[in-house]
Parts: sequence; C-alpha cells; structure tokens
Amino acid sequence: MYDLTGRRIAIIASDHVEEAEIVGPRDRLREAGATVTVHSRDGEAIQAVEGDVKPTSMVEVDGDFDAIDLDDLAALVVPGGTVNADHLRVDEKAQTLVRKASGAGIPLAVICHGPWLLVSAGLVEGRRLTSWPSLETDIRNAGGDWVDAEVVVDRGLITSRNPDDVPAFVDAIAQAAAAVPVG
Repeated sequence: MYDLTGRRIAIIASDHVEEAEIVGPRDRLREAGATVTVHSRDGEAIQAVEGDVKPTSMVEVDGDFDAIDLDDLAALVVPGGTVNADHLRVDEKAQTLVRKASGAGIPLAVICHGPWLLVSAGLVEGRRLTSWPSLETDIRNAGGDWVDAEVVVDRGLITSRNPDDVPAFVDAIAQAAAAVPVG
C-alpha cells in the first residue's frame, strides 16, 4: 500500500450503499494515512446493506455533498449498491461533483453500480471502464467501452465490478492518490 499521509479522499453515497464498497475503501485508505471523509446527500448517516437487500450498519458521515472541497482532493470515490447508485445518478449535486472532479483531473474511483452516475453525468463516452455486469448495455449506449475486469484505469477514472474487487480497487485508488501532490 502507498503512503497517503497528507492526502484527502472523499466518498459520496446514499442509503442502501453496499457496505463492503464503502467501508472497505474508507478503512484501508485511512490505514494508508489518507484523511477520508464520507458525505451523504443530506449530511445524515447512511444505511449500508449487503447484497442490496440485507441492512447491515449505519455509516457515519462527515457532511453533505456541499461540504466537499475539490481544491485539494486526491480522489473522489463512488461506491455501489443498486439503490445507492440509482439515488446518486439522478442527484444534480452528485453529477456536478463527478463532472468537476473529472474536469479538474482528480482521480475518480467508481465501483459496481456506481457508473450509473457517470452515465448520467455524461462522463462515459470514449472511456474504457468496468462495472456490475448489468450496466454493460448502459455504458455501451453512453459511448463507453465496457470490459469485464477486476479493475480498469483510464485517464484518472478507476472502476471495478463488485465487492470481491475491493482490494484491487483500493490499490488502484491508493496508487492514483499517491501521485497527487500534497497541499
């Protein structure tokens, strides 16, 4: 794992986020020294789930989407979970955040159903990415090149398929964040 001391990473999510895809990256990136904050649409704690339907834990958050300062962010992470991803893809603030992060060259890490947000934000065309398999058609229809791989990195966009891919996903995030200058 890379030394991420001094680097800030934000995670955006809503209720019914897949627990392994929010807690795994949050905890492993913190262990590497990053300051990781979690943000919900309304600044309230998030209900995590396993397998989309089984409620697990409540995830404490550090604020709402407006509390994210992109100026010194080393990465922006979007976890999956079908309901979470469906909420985010129609959220104007979430769309604006990923567009601004992408435009600023901030590594954008998206897993599982999370790429629905990228489709809605217009960030898929001409990009190579992966996701949960059922999003393949959505990604291709939006002009993306969908591949079935554990992790895909394309010009600052990091994508993975599912909770089993979290270790490779986190390693790719850490590598990208470590390359971002501190301060």
